[in-house]
Amino acid sequence: MKTQMVDLRRQYNRLKEDIDQAIAEVLDTTAFINGPAVTLLANELAAYNNVNHVVTCANGTDALQLAMMALELEPGDEVIVPAFTYVATAEVIALLGLVPVFVDVHPDTFMISVEAIHHAITSKTKAIVPVHLFGQCADMEAIMSIAERHNIFVIEDTAQAIGATYTFPDGTVKKAGTMGQIGTTSFFPSKNLGCFGDGGAMFVNDDNLAKKLKMIANHGQSVKYYHDIVGVNSRLDTLQAAVLRAKLPHLDDFSIRRNKSAAYYDSVLGKLSSLSIPKRAEQSNHVFHQYTIKCLGFRREELQAHLQEKGIPTMVYYPVPLHLQKAYIHYGYREGSLPVSEKLSSQVLSLPIHTEQDEEQLFFITSNIKEFLELKGLA
Repeated sequence: MKTQMVDLRRQYNRLKEDIDQAIAEVLDTTAFINGPAVTLLANELAAYNNVNHVVTCANGTDALQLAMMALELEPGDEVIVPAFTYVATAEVIALLGLVPVFVDVHPDTFMISVEAIHHAITSKTKAIVPVHLFGQCADMEAIMSIAERHNIFVIEDTAQAIGATYTFPDGTVKKAGTMGQIGTTSFFPSKNLGCFGDGGAMFVNDDNLAKKLKMIANHGQSVKYYHDIVGVNSRLDTLQAAVLRAKLPHLDDFSIRRNKSAAYYDSVLGKLSSLSIPKRAEQSNHVFHQYTIKCLGFRREELQAHLQEKGIPTMVYYPVPLHLQKAYIHYGYREGSLPVSEKLSSQVLSLPIHTEQDEEQLFFITSNIKEFLELKGLA
């Protein structure tokens, strides 16, 4: 069977009966916009995450933008964001006229550096956006402590870590996206909980903030044709909500399956000194949206090419850190500004990982990685 980064076909085939039934129900009712499945999904996600409110929207990028609008961030306000992440996190900051303040990340977990946050705070800082990258949570105990001390907001980007949990020193356990003022997520098809198109959501405990998010997402109205604030049009299609409702009961099983693949990778690749396997954060579990290794002492592109010849795909998340992207270079960063993010961008390589992998596929992938390293004298 062809090796894939994410095997959506096999996952669909396994869950086909439930998904098809959910879609058929929407087709029968023809309630394609704001149908019952949207409200039901929001309620079920709230129960799963143990959060008071879930507000759905069109995609994960919109979720970030809506969060910043609801918190009334104003042009010129500074928002601290990791440089080693997907562009959407910074994109909405710039679009709203806010100032992205890029900071470095931890070299092993790839999470935003708490020390870097400390150094980046100024009188203009209004928010921090910790990204729960690749499937585990950033150091939320420290981040929330900093935020409370400086009276700034925390907007969690949990597009890659839905279902992950964080344990505070006092033993309190919280789901990713439920610790800051607002948590955001994406339901892009390849995400751990993915729909069949675009979709997103926000997690929030504050009743008034939840009401405001709903209004902004719906043209600034709570009563039709009465617009109290400036809003946007950002909604989750009923068909996508139905697909997500069919998948949500399987989310914890998805995490177990991904962790099983990660454990296999660890057992083989962890013995190879020229590779660095993913480090687990101390306070968080891992749901492995990506299994990302670091290539040490050789060019990552050579391993990529070798695996591609064998029909094994890989991905680089991310080849250029945000502070060096052309779209953001005018904020004053230069090569060498954030050395950890820059080094990671030259080292990281993500291997196939998904819910349908079996041991035969994993053996094939790891055997070919070992073959490459042996040929290079690096095993």
